[in-house]
Amino acid sequence: MDNVSIVVHKRDVTGTRAAKRLRKSGLIPGVLYGHGKAATPFAVEPHVLREALGTAAGMHAVLDVTLEGQKRSHKAIVKDLELDKVKYGVLHVDLQEIRLDETIETQVAVHFEGESKGVKAGGLLEETVREVTVKGVVTEIPEHLVMDITDLDMNGTLKVADLRVPDGIEILDDPEEVLCSVLPPRKVEEAEEAAEVEGEAVAAEPELVGKKDEEEEA
Repeated sequence: MDNVSIVVHKRDVTGTRAAKRLRKSGLIPGVLYGHGKAATPFAVEPHVLREALGTAAGMHAVLDVTLEGQKRSHKAIVKDLELDKVKYGVLHVDLQEIRLDETIETQVAVHFEGESKGVKAGGLLEETVREVTVKGVVTEIPEHLVMDITDLDMNGTLKVADLRVPDGIEILDDPEEVLCSVLPPRKVEEAEEAAEVEGEAVAAEPELVGKKDEEEEA
């Protein structure tokens, strides 16, 4: 896993109101915890966090976290990221301190490579799962896992059990969980039609609500 260095600002005031003030000032509140130590609240600039998570390892990078004004850094991984579903910004980040020689559980992205036989025949690749939970020593966990879909035929599926992992790495997800499949053209059309119907229903709903509001106001 990649190591990425970031500098964060220690904060003394915590709580919902303090977090809101931080966000208004352009900072993201967060907390660093782990190994039985007291949690350390911090704040970080959005662009610093964005760059740290913008490497090939993405959310799964090992971070070298330094509190501003201190010399010692802390190895950590992103344990939780709270997102604003409306503005798509980060509201809060939890970092878990780790040791490079310890065994952890974390999520690793799955990359689908190759062009499947089914897609060449006119089918559509449907990616159901794009990351899996793995367990292993920090330094041995890969940035991502590769799933070769070249031999995947029409109506074929690939499951978690089909993933190949390095020695010492264990996948914790259900082996029978489907990662991807190739849908034949007819099923693709049916799925698209269903999506269109659902979209029309959602689009019509505000009109009904608006009409009801007008009646209530009257």
